[in-house]
Amino acid sequence: MPPKRAPPAKDAPLDKDVPPAKDAPPAGAPPAADAPQKPLEERQTPEELAFYAPNYMCLTILAVIVFPPLGLIAIFFSHKTQQANKNSEWEDAYINSSRTGWLDVFAILIGLGLIYAYTLLI
Repeated sequence: MPPKRAPPAKDAPLDKDVPPAKDAPPAGAPPAADAPQKPLEERQTPEELAFYAPNYMCLTILAVIVFPPLGLIAIFFSHKTQQANKNSEWEDAYINSSRTGWLDVFAILIGLGLIYAYTLLI
């Protein structure tokens, strides 16, 4: 009875007498850096898409126009909301969404107040 052999490696040729292909990397080696890799495409289900938190982009643009100091911060949180929505991180998305909304409202109110005060002084 012949001795039992270990199973061949995953990428190893089935027969020891057959050499590996000319361009093939050695068995167990990581893939070459030049090798094209398929991007992971994560598709969200319709149920997940229903959880999208609003990013208030139009309101944020108005906030940047009216009062840029708070509007620029609102852009940052709006972007974080978009990224969290894309990664299905719903809790972070809703937290950043509410921050964006509040910053937008405060920026617009402060900006309109400054415009009103400026018009009264002229």
